[in-house]
Amino acid sequence: MPAREPSLLLLIPAYNEEARIGPVLREFGAYYRDHYSGRFELVVVLNGCRDNTQGVVNEVSREFPFIRSLNFPAPIGKGGALIEGLKLAPTADLVGYVDADGATSPQAFHELAKRCRGRIDCVIGSRWLPDSVLHQTQTWVRRAFSRCFHLIVEVLFLMGFKDTQCPAKVARRAAIEKVHSQLQTADLAFDVNLLYVLKREGFNVIEVATDWTDKIGSKVTQSLLRSSLVMFLSVVRLRLVYSPFYNWLKPLRPLETWIYMRLRAPAPRSREESSATR
Repeated sequence: MPAREPSLLLLIPAYNEEARIGPVLREFGAYYRDHYSGRFELVVVLNGCRDNTQGVVNEVSREFPFIRSLNFPAPIGKGGALIEGLKLAPTADLVGYVDADGATSPQAFHELAKRCRGRIDCVIGSRWLPDSVLHQTQTWVRRAFSRCFHLIVEVLFLMGFKDTQCPAKVARRAAIEKVHSQLQTADLAFDVNLLYVLKREGFNVIEVATDWTDKIGSKVTQSLLRSSLVMFLSVVRLRLVYSPFYNWLKPLRPLETWIYMRLRAPAPRSREESSATR
């Protein structure tokens, strides 16, 4: 009899996703009900939703009881939603996340979880490795912005990954618990924050090819220039946080918060905010 798979927690951050999250949740629910031998839980982390995303999740959870939600009425950003969701890491052996648009299929996420074994602490999906399968590629504008951001991240952090931003990642509980208090980036640059602190703490992170389908209506595409500027500011800030100069810059924290407010982006969280319990 094959060994039972480790317990798995999947997080999906959601902001006004009532139009498309229902089919995605049902697809994940049916797949893991029928194809996953371990305990599986899917938690949708609602981030300031003003539509009926909560109602859609509630409806699906009646069909799949292992699907539930955490609701944060005020906007806290995608990164903020994941920071909150990752507080649930002690409830599972493995914890990971994907986007609400279904760009990562249940099968593709399952393949990542299967790779998180032995001495591997975190597995990240990549759209830019030779064996990656892109069923529908991004627009050339978004690809250009993506590659420029990748170059900036590599110059600042030297992590050696081809794709830090693919929202398909899974990690061991112990790794997430160790680094959670260092997760402060509440916007789309959260992935860089997570990967950098995992590497900094000595965890083994591997990048593997994944299946990916770019979805029409992406919120990143709709506000690409503003999102890119916020992400650039956040990775520069993260580099400064882990430099000898950050203490000198603390008096500028009010200016930092003002800049993020002007960009309509969630301000970085303090270490105290990230580690506090709800």
